[in-house]
Amino acid sequence: MDRTPAARTVGRVGAVLRALSTVNEAGVGTTELARAAGLPRPTVHRLLVSLAEEGFVDRDRRSGRWFLGPELYLLGEAAGRRYDVTHHARESVHRLAAATGESAFFSARRGDETVCLLREDGDFPIRSFVLYEGARFPLGVVSAGLVVLSFLDDAEIDAYLERTDLVSRWGRAHGPDAVRDRIARTRTDGYAVNPGLIVEGSWGMAAAVFDRAGLPAWALTLTGVETRFRPERRPELGALLLREAHALGRAVSAES
Repeated sequence: MDRTPAARTVGRVGAVLRALSTVNEAGVGTTELARAAGLPRPTVHRLLVSLAEEGFVDRDRRSGRWFLGPELYLLGEAAGRRYDVTHHARESVHRLAAATGESAFFSARRGDETVCLLREDGDFPIRSFVLYEGARFPLGVVSAGLVVLSFLDDAEIDAYLERTDLVSRWGRAHGPDAVRDRIARTRTDGYAVNPGLIVEGSWGMAAAVFDRAGLPAWALTLTGVETRFRPERRPELGALLLREAHALGRAVSAES
């Protein structure tokens, strides 16, 4: 079914704002933003001008780079009163970073993606920078996206893998059969492992956090270099992730 013009416009606005959110700290030029959003540059320019008039984006006059605008901050503050669980998650992320020395993260599911909301680094001096606050990845990519996908029902997983091409950007290791194999392992272990599939030598592990309806809505993640995720240490890290994920899920449900 074809989308209406209004629906197409809303979709394009959403694509632009999501792409801008991933680079908001440094800002981005129009051409680069168009490429990231997968839209023609003239279209993106027109949308940005209209969004700027409403305060949803802002442009630095010296550099010409675009940033999210103040109106989005105000809307986010209002929405946060319903959706924000980071005040609970922040303590879990801190405990994971402190206990392991690795970088710890909290991500939320947004449709077919996970979005990283929180990061805290432990005291181990070597970092992995695949994840950062604002980073978005499709479900099934990085350990957070894999663990969320793994605990959806089978019909939803099948539908997602049928409509989504992960291979063209993320490589053959993200073909449907390979993803299904990792889903099976995740369901057995209770936590997901990304063995350096995005950046060689950069590993991650994640546990799902379930909402009141029992759906995987968020994820807690640990990342670091491969030598810190050897087979003998993974069960320990997995147990820590699961403990914090279960505690966080209970806290969120109790407040809902």
